[in-house]
Amino acid sequence: MTRPFSGTFRFAIVAAVVAGSIILGTTATRLDGQTPQTSPGDQAAPRQVPSFRAGIDVVSLNVTVTDGTARYLTDLQDNDFSVFEDGVKQDVTLFSRTNLPIALAILLDTSASMETKLPVAQEAAAGFARRLRKQDLAEIVSFDSRVIVLQSFSNIPGELEQAIRKTSAGGSTSLNNAVYIALKDLKKIVAKSADEVRRQAIVLLSDGEDTSSLLPFEEVLDLAKRSETGIYTIGLKVDEEPSSARGFKEAEFVMRQFAQETGGRAFFATHISELANIYGQISDELSSQYTVGYTSRNPRRDGAWRRVVVRVDRPNAVARTKQGYFAPVAPRQAP
Repeated sequence: MTRPFSGTFRFAIVAAVVAGSIILGTTATRLDGQTPQTSPGDQAAPRQVPSFRAGIDVVSLNVTVTDGTARYLTDLQDNDFSVFEDGVKQDVTLFSRTNLPIALAILLDTSASMETKLPVAQEAAAGFARRLRKQDLAEIVSFDSRVIVLQSFSNIPGELEQAIRKTSAGGSTSLNNAVYIALKDLKKIVAKSADEVRRQAIVLLSDGEDTSSLLPFEEVLDLAKRSETGIYTIGLKVDEEPSSARGFKEAEFVMRQFAQETGGRAFFATHISELANIYGQISDELSSQYTVGYTSRNPRRDGAWRRVVVRVDRPNAVARTKQGYFAPVAPRQAP
């Protein structure tokens, strides 16, 4: 069932904290698209779920760690991590390497410029959807002049693949609108118990700048920063016509910002054949993350932006997560 979006809408502030991330295996996995390896002991280990506490201000971070050779480090312990908020070291109170489910929005640019690229893009996205597990959920969203939810959240591979292959090219590009709709849809997936905790991510494919969104980039980026969603962007730099060069530079900036601020990653392909490998790398990264959480030492409930930095006590290790979060706001006193 498709759900089109058009017309005006009001920007809303999101304030949600959901703990969750996963890790597969205890070996390092390369960033070149290879499948993470697990030992027999890991496969037999029971599923561990992070403690779920409603109503407590826990800052939850999905953290990806790589070494100097661009491999995922998946054998770290909680005491290997140091978290700093506005320069002040925090006490890590939540740590998980559990293979938690994921809620995922797959966004496909179907503007007119994608016409010749769409068949290969469909195949790569379908392959990515097939790698999801039965406990995962994904929705399929196409965007051109309009944003259309082709498939609401489902864990049935056939439904997801059918929606991907229904896409057709035409119209302009409303990238910001698409990200906004995906963030709002993901917000609706609320954990009521530990078994329902899901990581959240958006995987976005586009070949050019936004030309028709109702919302400006800055407002959608602010919404993304207020969410618990990692955004992974894939930019297609296949069209080398001079007229498109400036537009893609603007698109590249937007994609990098979405990824950097939310702890995701930006990819740029110069050939359409690279897409399958890129989707594979994103799948591997989502299977190689940690959850690191803490309760802030800063008691102020002022809604201010707080910068977060994660460091790892391992030579040449680099940790990547979202850049920060907005502090909670004290409830208004009744008149």
